Amino acid sequence: MTRMRGQNLTHGIAHELGVAIVTGVYSADNPIPIEAELCRQYEASRPVLREAVKMLTAKGLLAARPRRGTWVQAEEKWNLLDPDVLGWLLERKYSPALLIEFTEIRLAIEPGAAALAARAAGPEEKAAIRAGIERMRAADRGDDDPLDSDIAFHVAVLRASRNRFYAQLTGFTATALRFSIQATNRYKGVQLASITEHQKVADAILAGRAVAAGDVMRKLIQEALDLITRREARQSARRPSARTGR
Repeated sequence: MTRMRGQNLTHGIAHELGVAIVTGVYSADNPIPIEAELCRQYEASRPVLREAVKMLTAKGLLAARPRRGTWVQAEEKWNLLDPDVLGWLLERKYSPALLIEFTEIRLAIEPGAAALAARAAGPEEKAAIRAGIERMRAADRGDDDPLDSDIAFHVAVLRASRNRFYAQLTGFTATALRFSIQATNRYKGVQLASITEHQKVADAILAGRAVAAGDVMRKLIQEALDLITRREARQSARRPSARTGR
């Protein structure tokens, strides 16, 4: 670990331990080292280490009790909506199941946000949606990053809903999108998202057509989900049968 100090050290320890927990280095069967050992490992004081442990406890990865010490929580206790936890999950070996779950969450969240945006977006939010589309067009010309511009558009839609709960999901959504967009574009054999389909979402929101905005966003994400599930079904069919040993 690179030598760090203060809050950088606290966050650095939390990050390294978080990745180690999520990737299975530490688990119920392979407990996290005791406090004194971790302090030596990270050259950290006990208060700094305890602050890092508190951060991971708040995210559901660890639990601590007096006289019981600190232990790794079962995965169902983890806060999967936390952008840090989600980012650490992506350190695992590629998982089609995780990609499908991400896309299912997008399907549940983003059409509703698009419909609300069509009713609630003000001038600033509409300008951000237009800017997102323009960035995607710039990416098509090679003047912007395709992934970042796509994410900027979807985040702008969430914020345009003016719903605080959707807005709280922007960090989670941006991280999930970074993983899912890369994978779906790779499946399609392209590196650029469909500007035409995203423009339809933007047009519906800007025109105040809530039902159309939700429907077009749902169609866009459903197509991505269908692409992933079809590809995974084909990949599963090609895998040798464990029973036959082929």
